[in-house]
Amino acid sequence: MRRSIAILLITISLVLSGCFGKKSTNEEVKEVSISPAGELPIVDEKVTLKVLVQSRANIENFGTNEFTKWYEEQTNVHIDWEVVPPKDAQEKLNLILTSGEYPDVIMGFGISPTMQMVYGMQGVFRPMNDYIDKYGYGTKRLFEEVEGAEEAIKAPDGNIYGLPQIDANPHTASPQKLWIYEPWLKKLNLDMPTTTEEFYQVLKAFKTQDPNGNGKADEIPLAGATTGWHAQIDNFLMNAFIYTHKLGNGYTILDNGKVDVVFNKPEWKKGLEFLHKLYDEGLLAPETFTQDIDQLRRLGENPDVPILGVAPGGTMEFTQIGGESGRWQEYVTIPPLKGPDQLQVAPYSLEGLNANAQFVITSAAKYPEVAYRWGEMMYTEEITIRNDNGTLGEHWDWAEEGEIGLNGKQGSWKKLVQPSGIQNFEWEHTGPILQTRELREGLVTQKGELAQILYEETVKNYDPYRQDVDKIVPPLFFSESQASELATLEKTIRDYVNEMLARFVTGDADISKEWDKYLDTLENMNLKRFVEIYQEAYDAKYK
Repeated sequence: MRRSIAILLITISLVLSGCFGKKSTNEEVKEVSISPAGELPIVDEKVTLKVLVQSRANIENFGTNEFTKWYEEQTNVHIDWEVVPPKDAQEKLNLILTSGEYPDVIMGFGISPTMQMVYGMQGVFRPMNDYIDKYGYGTKRLFEEVEGAEEAIKAPDGNIYGLPQIDANPHTASPQKLWIYEPWLKKLNLDMPTTTEEFYQVLKAFKTQDPNGNGKADEIPLAGATTGWHAQIDNFLMNAFIYTHKLGNGYTILDNGKVDVVFNKPEWKKGLEFLHKLYDEGLLAPETFTQDIDQLRRLGENPDVPILGVAPGGTMEFTQIGGESGRWQEYVTIPPLKGPDQLQVAPYSLEGLNANAQFVITSAAKYPEVAYRWGEMMYTEEITIRNDNGTLGEHWDWAEEGEIGLNGKQGSWKKLVQPSGIQNFEWEHTGPILQTRELREGLVTQKGELAQILYEETVKNYDPYRQDVDKIVPPLFFSESQASELATLEKTIRDYVNEMLARFVTGDADISKEWDKYLDTLENMNLKRFVEIYQEAYDAKYK
């Protein structure tokens, strides 16, 4: 009750102080007739929206893009694009939000829940609740098909300020994978490891038994990288010792409604000791803590003979996916390893759910209802597919009877081309798309295609070990003061945790002698307050 009163007082104060965003007055606002929810076109007479968007490396031009043209024909909404390069995106966004000169829509920036709440309460971002009630079609489909979606994107004041992008592809929901070069297992007559001890023995065999057969001790049993999608060494292996969720609110865990961190627990220490053992015996490459994903890929694509046995990653980024060597197709996933305390778990992202806004409407929007309908219709199935695949009948099509989807059942759609390089017929996942698991599983593929490999490996080796949802800290909204305080704490603490992970593993710091000092340093960095802020945000939203 007190929080509601506080929010009301802040809102009144902002109104009285003139903090609400400016409306453009240089263009006359005309009367428009808006069609009912889910119907196209959206308006009877064409209107123009000004949209700020990030450029994509492989999109030639948003203005001339085939999907853009098709969507304008369907909606009767023309877009005046302002496109900014990704390297300047955050700076440009901050500049616009402080200038008071807003576009109608900001799309594709992944605006954090905190920014949504701050600029929503200032009146810069329009709440969408009334639009959803009156015009919601794709959004209501999102709420029905993705459990927890409505609550996740709702700010503590009860408003929804932005629409997210939902990708419930099973593979992307379980990206903390570990890949092993299967030909070496077969050559050495080794079984797939199921425990940390068996994994250790496999790595020893890779190092000492010349699995690539060139008579040289050039094999690298295990390596990771500092960049790349989940290519860091702790992403997979630490989960044999303590649940280590590095998606969203990384390194946090929920236990009966209490938020905690994992990197100060005895089990974390055990995991570090195991990694140090691998490093100390030459089973874990020293480059793991200095090389980027491109350097790791050079190891994975070593000319003449393979030298890389095992590597972490959401995909086989450590090889050239689709490359002529075909080596990427010879790696298979290792299921979650059972640790010394019998823990065996795969971190899991809640159906691809996140609260980052890929679509917000500003106070400058002359036709906010039209803007909302233009954005939320992207949640419909065909428009989602077109957004990421292009023109129906040319770049993709509906499946025919007998064509099988990823799940082994009748498929629903298929790709006709595999885009590579610069194209101008789709948006590459820009905006508020809704790829449900059902939609992804309906994709028709052939044996050996990347999508089929990733789906099968995930369903077989990771879905059975998914972490219980009640252990996962959901998307959180932080107040401006919380966010400001958290920004400094989070960077300091996470940088220190990552630094000490590398030092403990490499032996630069002796874990048996310096563990207590490590814990004391974390406390001195105000870890207690770090956890309190997360708990406050969780309680404000979910209790």
